[in-house]
Amino acid sequence: MPALTAPSPNYRTPPSIIAAIIAISAIASLFLAWLVYYHPPVDAAGTHLAFLPALDAVLNALCATFLFIGFRYIKRREITAHRNSMFAAFIVSSAFLVAYVTNHVLHGDMLFPTTHPTARLIYLWALLLPHIFLAVVALPMILITFFLSLTGRFPAHRKLARWTFPIWLYVSVSGVVVYAMLAAYR
Repeated sequence: MPALTAPSPNYRTPPSIIAAIIAISAIASLFLAWLVYYHPPVDAAGTHLAFLPALDAVLNALCATFLFIGFRYIKRREITAHRNSMFAAFIVSSAFLVAYVTNHVLHGDMLFPTTHPTARLIYLWALLLPHIFLAVVALPMILITFFLSLTGRFPAHRKLARWTFPIWLYVSVSGVVVYAMLAAYR
């Protein structure tokens, strides 16, 4: 009976896996775009689960914290602690996604008031647009980075994580700022 061995970190990742992750990410992004911009809210008055936007901000802040902690751990070569931090960031991001979808199903999209045109311009073009674009880009990158790690492809994981980390961190932090600006200018 042959001995079981760990996967070799040097073998090539099947393109079909990467294509599947990108396709799933594209479908998820299209669903979210439909949900935010076309789906009529179930509770437009916002009487049910009104705490969800604040919960999303807290989950984004937690994700950013776990990402930063994980980055510090990997710099100190504390692999197990790094892995645990990254799993915590992934779990918190997944919980964010559930709360985000629930919030948009119930309440629809929250629009920035037109009564503050300069703040609205900054919010839309300097904050929200890059946040949305990078969130769409981050999803497949996060999933592929996790796949590479979980399958033992650490050299490829490291190369992609150098790009995934700052994008994921930006999306998490800017998500908190999006919430804060919407809350401040209501």
